[in-house]
Amino acid sequence: MLSVAFPVDLRRCQVLGLAGTACLAAGGETAGALPVRDLLAPASAGAALGLVGVYFGVVLLIAAWALLGRLIRGPRPPAPRALLPTLALWSAPLLLAPPLFSRDVYSYLAQGAMVNAGIDVYAHGPAGLGGPLSAEVAPLWQHTGAPYGPVFLGVAAALSALTRGDLPAGLIGMRLVALAGVALMAVALPRLARHSGADPAAALWLGALNPLVLLHLVAGAHNDAVMLGLLGIGLVAAPGRWPVAGAVLVTLAALVKAPAVLGLAAVVVLQVRAGRSPARAVLTTALAAVATTVATTAATGTGYGWTAALNTPISPGNWALTSLLGNATTAVLDRLGSDLAPLAVPAWHALGLTGAAVIMLLVWLRPRPHPVYAAGLSLAAVAALGPAVRPWYALWALFLIAAAAPSASVHRRAAAVAAVLAPATLPGGGPADFGQLVLAVCGAALAAVVLWQAHQARLAPALGSVA
Repeated sequence: MLSVAFPVDLRRCQVLGLAGTACLAAGGETAGALPVRDLLAPASAGAALGLVGVYFGVVLLIAAWALLGRLIRGPRPPAPRALLPTLALWSAPLLLAPPLFSRDVYSYLAQGAMVNAGIDVYAHGPAGLGGPLSAEVAPLWQHTGAPYGPVFLGVAAALSALTRGDLPAGLIGMRLVALAGVALMAVALPRLARHSGADPAAALWLGALNPLVLLHLVAGAHNDAVMLGLLGIGLVAAPGRWPVAGAVLVTLAALVKAPAVLGLAAVVVLQVRAGRSPARAVLTTALAAVATTVATTAATGTGYGWTAALNTPISPGNWALTSLLGNATTAVLDRLGSDLAPLAVPAWHALGLTGAAVIMLLVWLRPRPHPVYAAGLSLAAVAALGPAVRPWYALWALFLIAAAAPSASVHRRAAAVAAVLAPATLPGGGPADFGQLVLAVCGAALAAVVLWQAHQARLAPALGSVA
């Protein structure tokens, strides 16, 4: 049987990925999560063309990333340092693009303005701010308190004061904040991989260059980037000469978004593996975490209301596996005339969180699991079984799994998850209707045809020479 390998090199991957993110940025100009004054009707020609362009770009980006992964697994993989320009190149078209795949960045800006105005962001939603900025927030979050800790709210408030409410400047500023988080992720990944015995180049490929990072952390400007960046740097510091710094950084990550608190368990185990006594590791980590929380909360003046606002994602408008099962159970109980129907969804949410806790316990009780990998699996359980599921939540786990996966097969499975989730959200951040789904499929199919034709064109000379 005749077999001709498709030639892959780093430059081709870079150009293909750049074409993908350029199409994303161009399509987002009409189909993205635009300010309300610029929104087009979904049925308009401009919005339709933009949607096709976005999904065309998504498929090109996934293809470029997959080819880069093949190159990394090949006989002459690029060095980790050579991958950083690729991340910068792929990110560049998205820097000035409108927000994509979510309107959460508008919530961040509104919450920063609320802090500056002296409004309790944990007791009131952005509707309490009023004015044009609050009108940009998605209806789902208009009347819900912020689930974010004082670190992120302090950053949002500082950015709001710096931009003085100017929306374009605020959007660019929030994207730069997210990019800083992505940069910290890229710095931490090779170091975590070397400490974990994993391949640094493969860790960068899966943990920082994967499409979910570009689509949701860069284009979407989600604060998960800051959380993961601080978490990664903290785990790098934990086994070194400054374990307290590691605990402080991981605590700061948790004060951006609460799931990062699971990283403190990894900080303790990393210290123990570095030769410190378990009692000392637990005590220093706990004291550092408490001191950091108290000092940060006092500095930002936001109070401790975020602890009570952690149930914000538990909303009827949020998709989750446990919500799906709860709604199905509610329908069955309603038909049976049971008075227990209103309890079905809360019960399934409780079961999901219990299941996540059990999985975490089993993960940490395994014989000598690497603490970074165990933390990644724990975050995967929280993301999958929690009361709200978003594609970018998968990055909580992928980031750490990329850095400490025990085998290439784990990397492949994690990569498959990222590739499947990448096209799962519309660029406008809202629910999809049938027409939008058709347009998205058309854009993806068009990209697949173009890639196939390019593949055939490159194979033709090689086949001719073989003949």
